[in-house]
Amino acid sequence: MPGTEETEGNTASHRRRRVSVSDDGVLDFPAMESVIGLVNRIQKACTVLGDYGADNALPTLWDSLPTIVVVGGQSSGKSSVLESIVGRDFLPRGSARELRLEIGSKSEREGGGGRGRGWRRAEEEEEEGLEGANISGGRRRRGAKAEEGRRRGGCDNDQLMRGCDDRAEATAEGCDGRPASSLSLSLSSPSGIVTRRPLVLQLHKTEQGQEEYAQFLHQANKKFTDFSLVQKEIQDETDRVTGKTKHISPLPINLSIYSPNVVNLTLIDLPGLTKVAVEGQPESIVQDIENMVHSYVEKPNCIILAITPANQDVATSDAIKLAREVDPNGERTFGVLTKLDLMDRGTNALDVLEGRSYRLQHPWVGIVNRSQADINRNVDMLDARRREREFFATNPDYGHLASRMGSEYLAKLLSKQLESVIKARIPGIMSLINQSINELEAELNHLGRTVAVDAGAQLYTILELCRAFDRIFKEHLDGGRPGGDRIYGVFDYQLPAALRKLPFDRHLSLQNVRKVVSEADGYQPHLIAPEQGYRRLIEGALNYFKGPAEASVDAVHFILKELVRKSIGETQELKRFPTLQADIAAAANEALERFRDDSKKTVLRMVDMESSYLTVDFFRRLPQEVDKGGIPAASSVDRYTEGHFRRIGSNVSSYVVMVLETLRNTIPKAVVYCQIREAKQSLLDHFYTQIGKKEGRQLAELLDEDPVLMERRQQCGRRLELYKSARDEIDSVLWTR
Repeated sequence: MPGTEETEGNTASHRRRRVSVSDDGVLDFPAMESVIGLVNRIQKACTVLGDYGADNALPTLWDSLPTIVVVGGQSSGKSSVLESIVGRDFLPRGSARELRLEIGSKSEREGGGGRGRGWRRAEEEEEEGLEGANISGGRRRRGAKAEEGRRRGGCDNDQLMRGCDDRAEATAEGCDGRPASSLSLSLSSPSGIVTRRPLVLQLHKTEQGQEEYAQFLHQANKKFTDFSLVQKEIQDETDRVTGKTKHISPLPINLSIYSPNVVNLTLIDLPGLTKVAVEGQPESIVQDIENMVHSYVEKPNCIILAITPANQDVATSDAIKLAREVDPNGERTFGVLTKLDLMDRGTNALDVLEGRSYRLQHPWVGIVNRSQADINRNVDMLDARRREREFFATNPDYGHLASRMGSEYLAKLLSKQLESVIKARIPGIMSLINQSINELEAELNHLGRTVAVDAGAQLYTILELCRAFDRIFKEHLDGGRPGGDRIYGVFDYQLPAALRKLPFDRHLSLQNVRKVVSEADGYQPHLIAPEQGYRRLIEGALNYFKGPAEASVDAVHFILKELVRKSIGETQELKRFPTLQADIAAAANEALERFRDDSKKTVLRMVDMESSYLTVDFFRRLPQEVDKGGIPAASSVDRYTEGHFRRIGSNVSSYVVMVLETLRNTIPKAVVYCQIREAKQSLLDHFYTQIGKKEGRQLAELLDEDPVLMERRQQCGRRLELYKSARDEIDSVLWTR
C-alpha cells in the first residue's frame, strides 16, 4: 500500500545503569524517555492481551498506569489540539455536511470600493460535529489577515474564503464590492461522533532528519508514512468493531507516532461529550459517552486534559464540569483554552488563563488551532505552529504569557508532568504486579493445565483425573473427610434397631407355637421332642433377619452413592470437564450397583446358612424335665400341655437370640467386604477398561471442558502473560541496557 512500509519493529540498546532513589523515595530514572516508553510498552501489552479496564472480574493493570486523558465537548477543538501537538493531520474528521453561515455587517459601510467594514468570521470549526448548526455572523473575529482586512475597511474574496471551504459558494453581495447585509455560505464540515473508540496516542521523539511515520498495534508490521492513510485506518479499525453505526466501544486503538517534531508523550483521546443523540445513535449515547469518560478520569493515576473553547463560559464547560466532579481541587487537571483567535473584538480570556475565573493547581494553556479553511487548504502544521507563536507574541493581551502558551509548550508541560507521575507511581505498580502474578498463578493452578491434543496425553490426563477423584472418595471412607462415619452409624444403630423391632413375640406366641408344632407332627405325634416343630419355628424366625440385612446393604449403598457425588464435586480438577464428570459418576454408580447385588446375595446366604444347619450343641445344653427317679417324663399327654409349648417357644427364642448376635456382627463384615472394600479397590476398574478402548476423538469428547472455565483460564493466562511482561519491562528500565 502506498505510504506504508513493512518493518520488523524497533529495538533500542541501552547501557546497563542502575536506577537510583531520591531523598523523597521517588525512583530517579536515567531519562524521561525510559519511563514514558515503559508505560507505552505496558499499555501496548494491555491492549494486545485484553486489559483496558473494562473487565472487573480480573485484576487490571491498565487502571494503575498513569495516563493523560483528553476530555472535551464536541466542537471544543479537542482533535485540533492533538494534531497540533503531533504536528500532523492524522485524525478522521467525519462525513461532510452543509453548514449554513450568515455573515453580516454590523457597522456602517465605508468607501473604498463599497466594501463593508467589520466583517466577522462565523464559527466554522465543528470538528466532531453538532448537527444542524445555523450560526449567525458578527460573533467571531477572523485571524490576522482578516483583521488586517477589517482595518483596511473591507475584505476581498480570498480573505473571506479563508474562513470558508474552497468549494463554498457566495450567494450574496458584498464580496464583489456591492453592499450586502448578509452573506450565505455553504461549506463542508464534519458531523457526528468521529472518535468512537479510545485512541491511545503514543508519541516518540526521534533524531532530526529521520522520517516521520506511524504504527498501529493491530498492524505492527506496517509503517504509515502517509498520514492520510492513518486517518483512514483509524476510521476502518473503528468500523471493524462498532460497524458503520455511530455507537461507541471501550476497546482502544493503539497508535504510535515517531517524529523529530514531537516530545515523548502518551495521550488517550476519548469520544467528545455531547448533550443530544443525532440520527443513527441510540438514545443512551449521551450517558454512554459520559460513563466511558468518567471511567477514565475518576482514576487517581489519570491526568485530565480538559479542553474548553474560549468562546464558551468556563462555568458551563463540559470538560471542566466533569473534571470538577472527580478532581475538585484541580490537582490532576490541566486546563486548555482553544479558539482564542475567535473571540469577539475587545474581549480576551485573561481571567481564565491567569486563573482568576477558575483556578487549577496547574496553569491554563491557551491554544490557537488551525481554522477549517486552513485544514481544507492543507496548511502545513509546522507553519500553523509558527503562526500560533506569532499570535501570542504579537497579541497585546497575551504577549506577557506567550512563553507558556501554545501547543508546543503544552506538549512539553504534559510530558514533564507525565514523567513525574510515572516516577512516583512505579513502586506501587510493581507491588500490584507481583501481587497479581501470585493470585493469577494460584487461580491457574486451581483451574488446571490446558488439555493436550494427542490421544496418549489425553488418556494420561483422564487417568490422573480419575485417580484424583478416587483419592478423595477414599478419604471420605477412611475418615479424612466426612461421610465414612455414616456407614458406621448403619452398623451400630440402624441394624441393631431393626433387629430389635422384628416380630418374634408374635411368631413365638403360645398359639403359633402350638399351631406350628401340631402341623409339623402330622398324623404321627412326636415321640420325645418335636424336632420338626423346632426347625419350622427357627426357620420362620430366621427369615425375619433378611429384611434388616437387605436394608443395611441398601443404606450403605445410598451412602456410597452420596460420597461419589460429593467426591466428584470436591475434585477441583474435574470441574473443567462436565462430560468426564458424568461418565465417572455413571461408571462409579454402576460399580456400586454390582457391589450392592453381591453384598445382598452374601448377607442372605448368611441368613440361609443359619437356617440350613442348626447348632446342635445349643439344644443339647437345654435343661431336660426329669422325674424324681431321673427318668425323663415322656407322657404323651404332657407333650401337648400349655407348659410344654411355652418351653418350646422359650427354647426357640433363646436360639434366635444367639443367631441374632451372630448376624449382628457378621452382616457388617459382609457389607464391608462386598461393598466398601470393593469400592475402595475397584470402583473404576471397569471404567479404566472401557477408557483404554476409546479412540482419540472419544477421549477428546470426554475432555470437552466447561466453556466458562475454558474462557476463565484463557483470560487468566493472558492477564498473567501481561503482568509478567510488565514486570520484565519495568526490570529493563530499572536496569537499563
